[in-house]
Amino acid sequence: MSKQLIKARDLHKHYTINEGFLKSSKKLKALSGVGFDLYEGKTLAVVGESGCGKSTLARLLTTIEEPTSGQLSIDGIDMGSVQSKAITKQLRQTVQMVFQDPFGSLNPRQKVGDILQEPLIINTSLSASERKQKALDMMSLVGLRDEHFQRYPHMFSGGQRQRIAIARALILKPKVVVLDEPVSALDVSIQAQVINLLVELQKELGLAYVFISHDLSIVRHIADEVLVMYLGKPVEQGPSEVIFNDPKHPYTQALLSATPSTNIKNKRQRIKLTGELPSPIDPPNGCAFNPRCQHANKSCKISEPVMDTFGKSRAACLALDEGRI
Repeated sequence: MSKQLIKARDLHKHYTINEGFLKSSKKLKALSGVGFDLYEGKTLAVVGESGCGKSTLARLLTTIEEPTSGQLSIDGIDMGSVQSKAITKQLRQTVQMVFQDPFGSLNPRQKVGDILQEPLIINTSLSASERKQKALDMMSLVGLRDEHFQRYPHMFSGGQRQRIAIARALILKPKVVVLDEPVSALDVSIQAQVINLLVELQKELGLAYVFISHDLSIVRHIADEVLVMYLGKPVEQGPSEVIFNDPKHPYTQALLSATPSTNIKNKRQRIKLTGELPSPIDPPNGCAFNPRCQHANKSCKISEPVMDTFGKSRAACLALDEGRI
């Protein structure tokens, strides 16, 4: 069995929001009750609308921020018990991140070679010649040529810049890579090239991915497991094939119905969600999805659902619990 690299249990992240002078502060629950296991060589996709907590989860996994509560273990080490800066530094090398914007995530004043060598300068004791060779090897691995070593980021296309960002994330040999909308800023033809590169790198290096995306057609291609989030909470979770072929939660069904498909047999009836996404500062009572759900009743406005098993996936829905779907 593959090695477990991340274990997350009931993760919460809350922020205090000050609304102004003489006004009381409010609590923003960006993440509530998220849990999953991630294994070597596997991909967990996290999907949902903007504001659902995907990027907050990414910051927790990369130790940029600490959870308000819950358990997070990375490569067998419980983050809640870590007090040593050396161990924290080691874990930050274990989990690396590729950002959404390949234009903004690279320093325009640094050449590609310097960008790739900087993590090695900070985290290793390699000599200058060893660092250069590692950078060149990594460039070759992601499909860049040696002559690119002395060029600046503005001299590359969007797809090439994202390859540079991927090379930078892999230079320290991480075990987990968090991919935050890694292809959404790229042309469709380039998206396919970058996704295929990520798949090849995963097979070759045994990487585990946390793939954050709103594009379900890409998620279906790359993910082993899917976590669907709404307003900071998980609403459905399960194997990718199960989620796409037999979604249980009304929100998951609505997301999938909006995904374009070239397969006439798999074409779904369009489910249109009414209303806007509620504010995480003042979420609805009961189920957070109830104002937009066609199956909601009085109990959905009072009781908050919990994740339960339905077939081969898990979902948080009172309508499912009561057999109304």
